[in-house]
Amino acid sequence: MPFANFKVPADTLTAEQKEQIITRTTDLYAEIYGERARATTLVLVEDVPDGGWGLGGDVLTLAKIQQKPQG
Repeated sequence: MPFANFKVPADTLTAEQKEQIITRTTDLYAEIYGERARATTLVLVEDVPDGGWGLGGDVLTLAKIQQKPQG
């Protein structure tokens, strides 16, 4: 069973955008593995609470992600 897990900052995607991720990912797996994979493809879109993830040891928040780079 093909499986994709997307973790995104909470409250940054609409229901329609999540649906688009699910349908396009399913389409991609079906394109790669054949139509037989469509019925068993599992796509999970998880909302991660603000501050619930980090990169390089730094806790990320939505405010930090949205900051424009200096320079």
